[in-house]
Amino acid sequence: VHQSKLDFFCKLGYRRQDIYKVLENLGHEALEDDVLKELIRMGSKPRALESQVQPSPLKLVARGSSSTPPGSKWLGEDEGDSSDDLRPIVIDGSNVAMSHGNKEVFSCWGIQLAVDWFRERGHTYIKVFVPLWRKQPPRQESPIADQHILEELEKQSILVYTPSRTVKGKRVVCYDDRYIVKVAYEKDGVIVSNDHYRDLQNENPEWKWFIEQRLLMYSFVSDRFMPPDDPLGRHGPSLSNFLSKKPVLPEPKWQPCPYGKKCTYGNKCKFYHPERPYQAQLSVADELRAKTKVPLSLGKEEEKGNHSP
Repeated sequence: VHQSKLDFFCKLGYRRQDIYKVLENLGHEALEDDVLKELIRMGSKPRALESQVQPSPLKLVARGSSSTPPGSKWLGEDEGDSSDDLRPIVIDGSNVAMSHGNKEVFSCWGIQLAVDWFRERGHTYIKVFVPLWRKQPPRQESPIADQHILEELEKQSILVYTPSRTVKGKRVVCYDDRYIVKVAYEKDGVIVSNDHYRDLQNENPEWKWFIEQRLLMYSFVSDRFMPPDDPLGRHGPSLSNFLSKKPVLPEPKWQPCPYGKKCTYGNKCKFYHPERPYQAQLSVADELRAKTKVPLSLGKEEEKGNHSP
């Protein structure tokens, strides 16, 4: 009985010395609950709790390296954003809706098409910014189609209304483009819009670089949301790399040399030569010198062999 109680409290993490003291005071026939109460009264703690209470020793960190370990996170950091390999998406709702409505109707269905496209790719952080006055009943000078979609997206915490109000019969609207660029910049995400935000580029140099590098333009082809496969041009990243936090570098594709074996450029040739997989990085003149030195050296060795006794 004594050994079983000893093993039981050792598995809980208590020290053997404390367990021995309690068993000597209460007797070997004491109940486990009484032993546990006495251990707690003595101030004995399991080793797991002691390791949590004791502060971790300070460690020297090399200059220039991060002071936080790789597994730890900053306070307030969103766990969903760090685990997701895809960039956050910030959609200019007014630009997308008017583009889908041929700049005549605020088509909410265009916003739904854009949101669904990014959802199918696996993006979890999607925000759409629309002015608050679009929540009002449509007027003849500002028609709105499928307005119920805005309510559904707002319930899903995807749609965000930028503030606006009416003062003496005049509508006062906050600049929603600044909301879009600011949120996308802070989240290190992608802006979905056909607007270039030139006024905001001149306002902040950091925003200028961000808008140039993270602006995703699009087109609507018969109710189909289509961003380009090369968002930054022919020589830029692909669409999948543009939308991911960890881009995958493509394998280099070498174009074969049109001259083939007749090429005289040597190592300066920018094309691929299948007949020279392991060619030395030498110029044509150096290659010729290397070829002429080989027979001369062989001839000298033969002469030395003939004169030797």
